Amino acid sequence: MRTLVLTGLIALCASAQTPSEPPTLIQVIRKPGLDARLTRPYARIQAPLTVLGMTAMTGVPETWLVEMHDSFASIEGLDQALIGETRRQLEAMDSQTRYQEEIQSPPRTMIALYRPNWSYRASEAVKLLPRAHYFYVSMYRIRPGSEGEFTEAIRQRRAIFDVMNLDRPELAYQVFSGVPTGTFLFLAPLASLKPMDEALTKSAPEGPGKSAAEGELSREHFLLRVEPAQSYVSEEFANVDAAFWKGKAQ
Repeated sequence: MRTLVLTGLIALCASAQTPSEPPTLIQVIRKPGLDARLTRPYARIQAPLTVLGMTAMTGVPETWLVEMHDSFASIEGLDQALIGETRRQLEAMDSQTRYQEEIQSPPRTMIALYRPNWSYRASEAVKLLPRAHYFYVSMYRIRPGSEGEFTEAIRQRRAIFDVMNLDRPELAYQVFSGVPTGTFLFLAPLASLKPMDEALTKSAPEGPGKSAAEGELSREHFLLRVEPAQSYVSEEFANVDAAFWKGKAQ
């Protein structure tokens, strides 16, 4: 087991530095409530990956963790490393604490694959990640067989953004595990909420467009606040905006 865990952690090393490319995979964990504690003991296992912890500013109170992975080997390595640590934590709890942990609403986890053709100014979005104080997240669910129409609508939306020169880059992901089929996430990192004012002034469309309306089952938008104390990032990542990451985390 120790060999397997070590191998998995070595596989994670590619994710340890400040991202220069969008992560191939993200694992998103949504937990009800605004819990200031990390829900996974990344620091104890010294997991070499970037995890952004956020709390919902809109909608129901939630805590989000966004893990950045380069491969399924990275996800497996983290999972294997967490098994033993989680077991030790449970064994160290008294019966009352363990009972309260068990009756809490469980988190919901999903894994999503990066879709470069649907992203908007992806290289700029990646550079913004260490400077992001907020995220504007859009979640769409479409009917089976309507991906072609959705793709065209996203292309048109990106073209409109380019004409407007909208300063709100975003990364697009297709969720394929943990939620119903046909779910897509668009993550826009924001250094401040100013780009939201710009979008309102320029009347930026918030959805794929009318051409995809018939194939769209639902859409949700979330405004999330990045929480340094709930995040797990490298020294290199934090040094990009040290006043934010280190000043508020201590």
